[in-house]
Amino acid sequence: MNGIAQDRPTEHAASRWPRPLRRGPMEAVATVLIAAGVLMLLQPFALVLYTYSFVTTLAGVVMFTIVSKFPD
Repeated sequence: MNGIAQDRPTEHAASRWPRPLRRGPMEAVATVLIAAGVLMLLQPFALVLYTYSFVTTLAGVVMFTIVSKFPD
């Protein structure tokens, strides 16, 4: 039209989020948490790790579900 770039709401909202709290890094943390929970479940050595494996996996899944709604 007149050469003036219009701000898109998604780009503006994403630029206000701190970089470590954006979707990419937080999804990576959630994925590592899920993998750690599964590894804790499959290891045969420590009963304490096995005991907390479900809670760890569940926390990772809940975190991934919430973080998937964050801006890029």
